[in-house]
Amino acid sequence: MRTGEPLPAVGDVLAALDTGLWHWDTATGLVAVDAEAARLLGLPARQATMTEAQVRARLHPGDWAEVTGVVQLAAAEGTVAEARLRVMDERGGVVRVVRSRSRPSFDPERKAYRLVGTLQEVSDPAPGTAAVSEGAVTGDWRRSREAFLLDAGRALAEARSTQEVLRVVANLAMPGFSPDGLAVFGVEGDRLTIIGHHGQRPGDENPFAQMSLETDYPAAEVVRTGRAVYLSSPEEYRARYPLTWPLAQRFGRSSWAFMPLTVAGRTMGAWMAGFAYPVAFTPDERSVLATVARMLAQALSRAGAAETQRELTDGLQRSMLPVLGPRIPGMGVAARYVPTGGGLQVGGDWYDVIALPQGRFALVIGDVQGHDVRAAGLMGQLRIALRAYASEGHRPDAVLSRASRFFHDLADNPDDPGDLRFATCLYAEVDPGTGTVETARAGHLDPVVRMADGTALLRATAGGLPLGIDPDCDYPTTRLALEPGETLLLCTDGLVETGGHDLYTGWLRIRRILEESDGDLEGLADTLVQAVLGPSSHHTTGPLADRREDDIALVLLRRDEETGGVLRRPVRRTMLTIAQAEPERIATARRHLRDLLHDWPSEDQTDAAVLLLSETLTNVLVHTDADALLVAEVTGEPGERRIRIEVFDNGEDLPHRRRPGEMASSGRGLMLIELLADEWGVAPRGKGKSIWFEIYERGAEGSGDPEGPGEAGGGCAAA
Repeated sequence: MRTGEPLPAVGDVLAALDTGLWHWDTATGLVAVDAEAARLLGLPARQATMTEAQVRARLHPGDWAEVTGVVQLAAAEGTVAEARLRVMDERGGVVRVVRSRSRPSFDPERKAYRLVGTLQEVSDPAPGTAAVSEGAVTGDWRRSREAFLLDAGRALAEARSTQEVLRVVANLAMPGFSPDGLAVFGVEGDRLTIIGHHGQRPGDENPFAQMSLETDYPAAEVVRTGRAVYLSSPEEYRARYPLTWPLAQRFGRSSWAFMPLTVAGRTMGAWMAGFAYPVAFTPDERSVLATVARMLAQALSRAGAAETQRELTDGLQRSMLPVLGPRIPGMGVAARYVPTGGGLQVGGDWYDVIALPQGRFALVIGDVQGHDVRAAGLMGQLRIALRAYASEGHRPDAVLSRASRFFHDLADNPDDPGDLRFATCLYAEVDPGTGTVETARAGHLDPVVRMADGTALLRATAGGLPLGIDPDCDYPTTRLALEPGETLLLCTDGLVETGGHDLYTGWLRIRRILEESDGDLEGLADTLVQAVLGPSSHHTTGPLADRREDDIALVLLRRDEETGGVLRRPVRRTMLTIAQAEPERIATARRHLRDLLHDWPSEDQTDAAVLLLSETLTNVLVHTDADALLVAEVTGEPGERRIRIEVFDNGEDLPHRRRPGEMASSGRGLMLIELLADEWGVAPRGKGKSIWFEIYERGAEGSGDPEGPGEAGGGCAAA
């Protein structure tokens, strides 16, 4: 070419190099090609304008899917979009492999991409590029990349804290190129922070912490611009960032990728991946890094929001829970609260310990319906109201009656008439000196008593409707006697019904734990929680395990074994009142007695005791107008124990023996007592009387004695 001659047209030059030109506008959906590009696509060698569908028909389906991702990535980073594409014939065979290079631009108004690029045939595709001929290494790389991204996405989605997210990223094994070090940068004001790092020694991050965003450092530039920075060699790093190169040089790495961590259009930080070997950062490799960066940003955002929420709700819940204060003379108290695993981790369960006049105190446990902010707010207000009513000196029944009226008005939601709330509650007033516990119950679970010898009994108590349902509901009281060495358990249903258990099977699980406990109150509280949720170092609040289905609240109260300096021998005792209007509670009394005799060796004697109990209770309800009070206790050492059952009533008439006819439905009670009891009698008790009987323990092998258990005792009818 002589000097001064005009330069050849660009198209002529490219045609001489077997390179075609093409133009693609996604807004119109049209692709324009020159003659050489048309030939490479298997079309007649002339200029043409085609639709996207016509071009897609000439390419391998998997490669067309790659093009969209490569174009979006290049447009975001302001780099060249490069892809290798398989051109197919009408029978689906691969004709050739071409390389497409273009620089895309995005029009935000049209929300479309515009690309002008070249197309050139390649005969020796290199591994690690976008798309190559069938069976080549790149196909395997793509499949492994897809599998890697699926696994990485699943692992990052399951990470629940920032530390878990960092552990997941540190263990990612990228297909074909894995970093030997990484760092995650955050932003506070106008400075970089180090959220976490891996592959460096502790303290190596200090020069990078609190670095100004205006610093000539890749991570700072990424945060400022929102675009990735790829450095394929130390020479490139030193040339682009001479001021901070000495900080990076000492790590001895060969390549670096600094990726923006972007959520909802805002760059929240940067991710650095450092490589000990040179990396070319092909479009496929950049695509993998960009995808991981997007997933990492989402995971960090979720984890940060969850941690902030946990701190908020943990503080809210802690502010609502009481401090157990100084030790109560003669009593030990332990309590636990565990929020549910879902939502705001704050709900309506609560417990409270309230000091009362004359050394007494009250235990309260309850559950407001729901696991949301409103449930927590209602719970806080109800707890304050209960404290106020208790401090005024009201008895347990009056405290719950007033609380029910208060909650009925409080729980009414004018914004949502269908959102009706109620609350269950158990209020127990305790006298430490005597061990007397007076309870009133509003739809809540019955308390449990663990006796000094380890026997656990579910204590049936009188109760009314949950608070807030009927403002005029009455709440009768039940008196319990807590003996030295005995422990009272109050809990919400989250402790019982979690893990697929219903009330019955959940109670069996709790009873087993109580009976196997060594008596340490704090250890017992931890064991009860861990039995439901699994081991954890957090006992009162905070994340315990993934299996949290409901809030859990529990309070344990134990009466010390030594009272007045004298160690009292353990007595296994239960008490129960059966009113005239509640004959169905006879079944409860039978269950209490069987629980009391759970380790009695003779089943025949247990059945006899239950039968005689039914007879004596029924006798009171049928032949008097009074209520019956049952007191049953087991005394003595194993092998020499005795069960004593006494039933009190206010009637004046003493029982007497009758001779029932063959068809009579009553009159056999005293005959059965004489036959089955070792000792029995009737005793006047001021106003009223009691009838009692005793059965002495004998081994299971002796239960079939033909002489019968009644031969040893007389009938102390006048005792």
